[in-house]
Amino acid sequence: MTPAKAVLLGGLTVAVLDIADAIIYYGFLGATPLRIFQSIALGVLGRAAYDGGIATALLGAALHCGISLTIVLGFYLAARRRPALVARPWIAGAIYGVGVYLVMYLVVLPLSRVGMPRFDRAGTVADEVLIHIFGVGIPAAWFARAAGIRPVNGS
Repeated sequence: MTPAKAVLLGGLTVAVLDIADAIIYYGFLGATPLRIFQSIALGVLGRAAYDGGIATALLGAALHCGISLTIVLGFYLAARRRPALVARPWIAGAIYGVGVYLVMYLVVLPLSRVGMPRFDRAGTVADEVLIHIFGVGIPAAWFARAAGIRPVNGS
């Protein structure tokens, strides 16, 4: 697979897995898919995101896909410099997923119009960490490996 194709398919895969988790998890808490996508746009638009209907939901979807693509590209570029990252994609991907979670929740969201997230629901924190491990980090590692990056020792 070419690197461009791997990063694009990886970004799409991560976007779909992550948003599917959000729709299922937050759906059980009463959120609609429209509201979930608007919540992504909240980071740029603030509370006005909830008044924009489908337009702000589409903005949220575009932002979500762009972020997912950037996350996969980040792992791919790191693996090009450190090919050992793809030797054990389950491990490196899991660590990367936790790192992405920490950056998103402790840096990106607080600097956005969302503000500092609350960590008062253990189930929500567990769901978010797990989807970042299994739906973000590990797929990013596997797609970097699919792009032809091989560890120096040939593992």
